[in-house]
Amino acid sequence: MQKEIDEIVNLRQQLHAHNYNYYVLNQPTISDFEFDALLKRLQQLEDKHPQLFDVNSPTQRVGSDLNLSFQQVKHNYPMLSLANTYSQEEVTDFYNRVAATLKMPFQIVCELKFDGVSISLRYENGHLQQALTRGDSTVGDDVTVNVRTIKTLPLVLRGDFPQQFEIRGEVLMPWGVFNRLNQQRIAQAQQPFANPRNAAAGTLKLQNSLEVANRSLDAYLYNILGVEETNLTTHYDNLNAAKTWGFKVSEAVKLCSTVEDIMSFINYWDIERHNLPFATDGIVLKVNSIEQQELLGYTAKFPRWAIAYKFQAEQAITKLLSVDFQVGRTGAVTPVANLEPVQLSGTIVKRATLHNADIIKQLDLHINDYVKVEKGGEIIPKITEVVKEQRTQDCFAVTFPTICPECKHPLVRYEDEATYYCPNQAYCAPQIKGKIEHFVSRKAMNIDSLGSETIALLYQNGLVNNIAHLYQLNVSQLSRLQGLAQKSAQNIVEAIKKSCNVPFERTLFALGIRYVGENVAKILVKHFKDINALMNATEQQLTTIPDIGPNIAKSVVNYFADINNINLINQLIAAGVTFTASTQQQYSQNAILQGQTVVISGVFQHHTREQYKEMIEYYGGKNSSSISSKTSFILAGQNMGPAKLQKAQQLGVKVITETQFLQNIIDDADNKNI
Repeated sequence: MQKEIDEIVNLRQQLHAHNYNYYVLNQPTISDFEFDALLKRLQQLEDKHPQLFDVNSPTQRVGSDLNLSFQQVKHNYPMLSLANTYSQEEVTDFYNRVAATLKMPFQIVCELKFDGVSISLRYENGHLQQALTRGDSTVGDDVTVNVRTIKTLPLVLRGDFPQQFEIRGEVLMPWGVFNRLNQQRIAQAQQPFANPRNAAAGTLKLQNSLEVANRSLDAYLYNILGVEETNLTTHYDNLNAAKTWGFKVSEAVKLCSTVEDIMSFINYWDIERHNLPFATDGIVLKVNSIEQQELLGYTAKFPRWAIAYKFQAEQAITKLLSVDFQVGRTGAVTPVANLEPVQLSGTIVKRATLHNADIIKQLDLHINDYVKVEKGGEIIPKITEVVKEQRTQDCFAVTFPTICPECKHPLVRYEDEATYYCPNQAYCAPQIKGKIEHFVSRKAMNIDSLGSETIALLYQNGLVNNIAHLYQLNVSQLSRLQGLAQKSAQNIVEAIKKSCNVPFERTLFALGIRYVGENVAKILVKHFKDINALMNATEQQLTTIPDIGPNIAKSVVNYFADINNINLINQLIAAGVTFTASTQQQYSQNAILQGQTVVISGVFQHHTREQYKEMIEYYGGKNSSSISSKTSFILAGQNMGPAKLQKAQQLGVKVITETQFLQNIIDDADNKNI
């Protein structure tokens, strides 16, 4: 018994090492036959001793034919995007902005921008614990079971690694695998994937991990989080350390000290990228020093210490066959070009956006014209130019409609806007269905049992003409519809009922008020306890709220001035939908940090940074990533950056410890000053 247990441990260690040599180092030390023999022996022993099961065993990489469900999990650290640029001049501007802010020497790490699916991996005691997709940047899908099948990702680490940390990177489908997969799909009369990124994303979300394993995904890692207590002080050091722990890190990384160094790297890979075995669409530039990254901080959406340079999009010439005019949920009419199919950046392009009437006019666009098409950021196809020398007599000008193509209502164009709108919100089918789709979406009411096809079915059968009608549906009505079984009908009704518990800020976002996105909805809920207070607010009152500008204020007032919208809200209230802030949200308006701006820096013992940010918001405060004269105080943990400490001293900003912060919140709940 003990001898076989020891053999299991030894085989696992050997196979992990061989996996690393083969897939990461590309330097195998045994033959495939020998590897398979070791793996088979380990599988036999594990089957014999099921009590020794280990999710990180090499045998688990083959996947399972059991169906999976993906749970949504909150990220410990938000997965932010990077600001994009398409010109080298803007790269120089970025470099100069960093220099002007830091006023000290700095270095930039240049690395490839992989065109795959972002992934965040959490390791504890050297073992993979969890893998999350980006999701909405704050919450992602748990795809751990599928990620375990990616052989370039270590299940067990090597060397001297931190006890607990996160590492982020990109899951890729190599060109060879992509082409082979599409050949198989075509042979089976299935729709081929548009590009390797879509193929990787679809593969990672498959319900069958055995199929995931068969598709041979790859992964490169490039960002480590949660290692503040180590001696790693630069991004470049982090990348090199990750290599020693067993991660696959790209060799296409350069430490640059000048703009000339950066441009040299960009120009080299703009050409050489076409020889890579995987897709890449640009270069990522990051300030090397972690301390300097913290000093530079973040905007609302992006870090100020990093930027993504996108390679210029490839172009193709094709023929414009026709133009469709699509009506969205806001009533905006968007022209879309139908093209002769053409190959572009590895995909077949049949349609392209034209944005608005002004773009059509500027292009002097005619049906049957030959046009130049490119992918903006190599994602969304667009027409950039008409090849007028190829224009023939059968070409005729594209004219923008004056009436709605759906409901035939006259279109309007508002002052200072390029878009035409259909104002017939209550009776225009695409607007009605679009508003319902927005209302039930995950970030709004989260009625996940209602997809666009089901909503269209409900609308066509006269069961739903606005969002309030959803709450009048019953199982008997739904189960009579084609394609909806009794169980599906019950799930829909239960999901609709459950949505009544969604908090006020999400209900407000779900209404689809123009300019009121998720963040604006949260801001409004913080200042108005219930829907009645918001409905009675004037433009002047709204614009006194930070981050609420005149356009938002006017849109909110106009929305509540429409009697149809008031009737809709009254129906939703009668159905039990939440239009009042929770006790916790109401309390936060009178909290001890009301009106105060807090900067968090350092490593903490009792709570994570994200937990402290939530705590600050709960008590009415505002989080900021950079120190200024408006900063009320700094919540400082261990190893606070010396640059931040120096700036705080220069500006006279108070620095308080973690213990002081917690004591002041707990013991001084009636005092608004720390």
